[in-house]
Formats: sequence, C-alpha cells, structure tokens
Amino acid sequence: MLGSTKVLVTGGVRSGKSTHAERLLADEPAVAYVAPGPVPSADDADWTARVAAHRSRRPSSWTTHETRDLAAVLSAAAGAVLVDCVGTWLTAVVDAAALWEAPAEEVHGAVLAELDPVLAALGAAAGPVVLVTNEVGLGVVPAHRSGRLFRDLLGTVNQRLGAACDEVHLVVAGRVLRLPDPL
Repeated sequence: MLGSTKVLVTGGVRSGKSTHAERLLADEPAVAYVAPGPVPSADDADWTARVAAHRSRRPSSWTTHETRDLAAVLSAAAGAVLVDCVGTWLTAVVDAAALWEAPAEEVHGAVLAELDPVLAALGAAAGPVVLVTNEVGLGVVPAHRSGRLFRDLLGTVNQRLGAACDEVHLVVAGRVLRLPDPL
C-alpha cells in the first residue's frame, strides 16, 4: 500500500507505464481510475482496442471516470486515484479550448490555468495518487507545430506534476527506475 504517496509514472509509448501504475495500486481496496482521453468510437478501431485492453486489466472494485476534470475526481476520491494518462488529458484540454492554432503563450497560459486546480487537488488528496504520463521529448523534433506545441506543453506539465509528487518512476522497456529527488 502506498499510504498517501503521490507518484508520477513516465516513459515512452508501450513501455509498461500503465501496467506498472496499476501494480502500484493493486493492494488498494478501491481505486478511482480516471481516463481523460477520448472515448472509444467506431471510427477508430485501434483506439477502441487499446481502451478495451486497459479496461480488461482493471479489477471490478475500481471505478472508472471518463473525464478531463482531474481536480474534481482527486477532490472527491476517498481513497486511491489512478490517472491514465496526462498526455490524453492535455490533448483534451487543448481540444476543448480549440487552441491548437493559438499563439504558444496563450496555449501555455490556458493549460497552466487548467493545471493549477489539479495541482491543488493532488496536494490535498487523502489517498495515494498515481499519474501516468508520456515522456515525449527524448527524440526527433516533431515536423508539425501541433506536435512541437504538445511536446513542449507536456514537458512543462510533467515538470510541475513531478515537483508535486513524492516519487517519479521512469519506465523503459518494461523496467522501472525510481528517479532521485531533485537537487
């Protein structure tokens, strides 16, 4: 059991982040699972299959919340919370405000305004919280503005969440590395 520990789990696509995060909360009697990404649709069979795989791994005692309102779930939860994934939350935030073509400063300001209540709720959460995110800044510079904007925004969001968490775990090729506290 994690007590009231807050953990940010980061890594690349298909690195094992979600499985690791789920294992961290496996002994919790109940978990509020927050899925802030798009809901499955007939138009995207790959996304539908991915969501189905995640759903099938979750114990029946876990309650799923399909929402981007992370602060509300964190504030209302009596026990453990698992957010999977911060990257899909970020996409939903920018989509909802239709900011993909807005000036970068405007987008950053809007995202940070959405993040502030999440950080406050995270700090006040009574139970353990595990947040899954993507580590997207380790490779090629995206060719398109939206990719660069997303990469930069997620890097900022990850830094702020990492600073608010007790632990940060990096998952690479199914292996977990607990990152040391900042200097």
